[in-house]
Amino acid sequence: MEYNVISADNHILEPRDLFAERLPKEYRDRAPRVLRGEDGGDGWSYDGKTVERTLGIEATAGRSVVKVSGYTWEEILPGNYDGSAHLKDMMDAGVDACMLFPSVPLQGWNMGDDPYALALLKTFNDWVIEDFCAPDPKRLIALPMMPVNHGMDVLLAEMDRVLKKGVKGIHIPVYPDRPYWDPYWDPFFKACTEADVPLAMHRTSGGKDPAGRNIFEFNMPGLGPSGTVHRFFAGVEPFTKMIFTGVFARHPKLKIMDAELNFGWMPFWMNTLDEVFERQKSWARFGTEEQPSNAVGRNLFVTVLDDKVGFDLVSMYPKLADTAMFCTDYPHSICLWPNTLDDIARATVNCDPVSKQKIMAGNAVRVFNLD
Repeated sequence: MEYNVISADNHILEPRDLFAERLPKEYRDRAPRVLRGEDGGDGWSYDGKTVERTLGIEATAGRSVVKVSGYTWEEILPGNYDGSAHLKDMMDAGVDACMLFPSVPLQGWNMGDDPYALALLKTFNDWVIEDFCAPDPKRLIALPMMPVNHGMDVLLAEMDRVLKKGVKGIHIPVYPDRPYWDPYWDPFFKACTEADVPLAMHRTSGGKDPAGRNIFEFNMPGLGPSGTVHRFFAGVEPFTKMIFTGVFARHPKLKIMDAELNFGWMPFWMNTLDEVFERQKSWARFGTEEQPSNAVGRNLFVTVLDDKVGFDLVSMYPKLADTAMFCTDYPHSICLWPNTLDDIARATVNCDPVSKQKIMAGNAVRVFNLD
């Protein structure tokens, strides 16, 4: 099919009874479920009692008033949790297809090798592939979650299981129990390249941040939106370490997308990568012998919103056009929806048509093997 606009970063808020109804019976007493919170909104409970935070900025699309929290389930758009409604919202906004990141089962990546965590991930995987994306799998593109902390055999088995269901990409956490530059991951990366399936991460999402940071910091004025800003630079550390330690030298066809990073920062970063490599290679133990920035647009990709600075830089740094994939970030508080095409027009006013097409759809088609 023809794709003109693809959002490579949309989000799902899973149905309120999904886990209570579909987890294996032995885990249903631990199932996340929606309960009423103290502020009158609805939120997810992970112990059957406490709602730490009710629905808000993560489900604010379609609301004229943005709230950090306090929405009831009935106030959020069905596109949050219903595939047909999600598809209609995208088509109404001129978006031909979207890739889908989870919400609730992200907790599973904080639990180490707990069998319950594996059940949580697999329950989500089956539902997103078989139910949410069923209305049109060419337009609703599932990113099933990989059980990275349960041992290599379990990881490879789940990868094989979901690939047999026809998925185009798989989702990994930003913070696994072992960092991705550890050679432990070589069998997994080898399997990904043999299957020609890309990996998708999301900013600072998934697993335990070694710095102990909480992405929902609202206890002081300004902390919440400050996180929105600094997380755009979250790809610098993992990208740099994977390049310098030789991940892509060992796996030259491996493809990793990190979502919601924008790309205005990338020219300085690429220049710094290459400069440090040239100046330090006489003594440093780099895992690669090629120019580090070669991995950008070949192995490493980012999703971008209305980053006009980045779009304006494409003419000076053409590699950016091979690296970026557009996204709406639906249904979060900064999402480019429902006026998506207007947002695109404003951001890309100085971007040439060929580069614009790559970013709007071509790179997603190429990396995720869409047809």
